[in-house]
Amino acid sequence: MVVLVDTVSATQVRPRHPEKVNRPDALSPPKPDWIRVRAPNTRGYADTRKIVKENGLVTVCEEAGCPNIGECWDKKHATFMIMGDTCTRACAFCNVKTGMPGALDAAEPEHVAEATYKLGLAHIVITSVDRDDLADGGAEHFAQTIRAIRSRCPTTTIEILTPDFLRKEGALEVVAAARPDVFNHNLETVPSRYLTVRPGARYFHSIRLLQRVKEIDPTIFTKSGIMVGLGEERHEVLQVMDDLRSAEVDFLTIGQYLQPTRKHHAVMRYVTPDEFGGYEKVAYTKGFLMVSASPLTRSSHHAGEDFAKLQAARLARTR
Repeated sequence: MVVLVDTVSATQVRPRHPEKVNRPDALSPPKPDWIRVRAPNTRGYADTRKIVKENGLVTVCEEAGCPNIGECWDKKHATFMIMGDTCTRACAFCNVKTGMPGALDAAEPEHVAEATYKLGLAHIVITSVDRDDLADGGAEHFAQTIRAIRSRCPTTTIEILTPDFLRKEGALEVVAAARPDVFNHNLETVPSRYLTVRPGARYFHSIRLLQRVKEIDPTIFTKSGIMVGLGEERHEVLQVMDDLRSAEVDFLTIGQYLQPTRKHHAVMRYVTPDEFGGYEKVAYTKGFLMVSASPLTRSSHHAGEDFAKLQAARLARTR
């Protein structure tokens, strides 16, 4: 018997996170009961997945391994991730692929608008990878996507979750000029953890970004979020709240960090539901219009319902 081994045509699969391959495994404690979620297997989930694939779109729900994908997709709520599936940064917490992205798809804004229409979304969340390779960080592509959705679905409210546009002069102004209903940019963690967790970003630049949105257009709701369980202290979380309120941020989300793989940052501890409840109460006393704090809170989880509450909270405060 002769065994043939093909050493020429076999395509080597590039690792999802090449920069993390040689890192030692980081072990996290077992998940507590309050983190458990059901596997996605409903008809609504399948229908949403079909529409996403037919339009050739990428979702952060899949790429980031969101634990809420089953619940959200069953309701036909998906968060589209524009500008490709490959990020130019390598944050220690994130499951999105790292590498050099391809060229922008000029037809993507229209595809996103069409998928929004087919899903019948009253509120849509659009995020993206970091595109440090582009002169404007992808700002114009964000603006084109917002305009395409407005044209195809004029009654749909639009929430964007942007990168920080670090060292991209004028980029933020381009996105803000397209007037999304909600401008979200996540701080992700407390300042002391940035070098370990989010080394490509700058904490006070992100604070200033959110503040600048309000200066450009005070009617745009601003939103930001952090993860806990990365080694932060309680007093640091409270300081983040103060920093965000100094930038007039309206909406704060706080969720539990979950480790995507053993090559990512370990979970230092699982914050209890009671602690999340405490953070929520404190945040409201500091003046946020809206707060979502729970183990499974994510930026776009229940975004439509939360937007309605956000509008009501602003109206109540102005009376």
